[in-house]
Formats: sequence, structure tokens, C-alpha cells
Amino acid sequence: MSGSEVTYDDFLRVNLRVGIVKSAERVPGSKKLIKMMIDIGNELRQIITGIADQFPNTDQLIGKRVVVVANLVSKKIFGLESKGMILMAEDINGKLYFVTIEGDAPPGSRVY
Repeated sequence: MSGSEVTYDDFLRVNLRVGIVKSAERVPGSKKLIKMMIDIGNELRQIITGIADQFPNTDQLIGKRVVVVANLVSKKIFGLESKGMILMAEDINGKLYFVTIEGDAPPGSRVY
């Protein structure tokens, strides 16, 4: 692992929320990008992810309960605004796994 330590107060600045994937589609002209609409409780967020090579069937993403960094500064990716980040784990072979929530925590629930 790399990186420096953060304080508890630093960690609390990151706003992690439960989200549910409402739609997911490949970004035209891109080999890696998927545009997702994520319900985070008080709003529907557009988040652009670079996971299309590992999740070619975007229909399998619909309804997935995910963890979203809700207070990340928005960024233009391939001309589309991305308003957050979906947390994922990566194994030593580069395979990605969604960080998910067990149970039925409603969209927008805070994750600590």
C-alpha cells in the first residue's frame, strides 16, 4: 500500500453515500467509459466510469447498490460531466469489484 495517513477529521470530509444504479450505457466513441445514472437519495447523479472493458453488459449493472463519493469535485470526462465516483476494489490481476452494501440501506444513506 502507498499513500500517507489521514486523520479521522480528514476521513469525515469524504461524503460516502449509498447509491442505486438506475441506468448504465456505453459512452459512444469510447472503448472504456460507461455513463451511469445513480440514485443517491436526494438526487440522480451522472457518473462516468472507466469500467466498460470489465462490464461489457451494462444491463447487469442496473439495480446494483454501490458506494458513491458524493462530494468529489465534478469533472468533464469525454465531454460528459461526472458528479462523483463509484468505489471499487481491484485485485492483483486488475479485476474490479464493486464496493457494495449488504441489506437494504436506502439510497442516500451515509457510509462511514
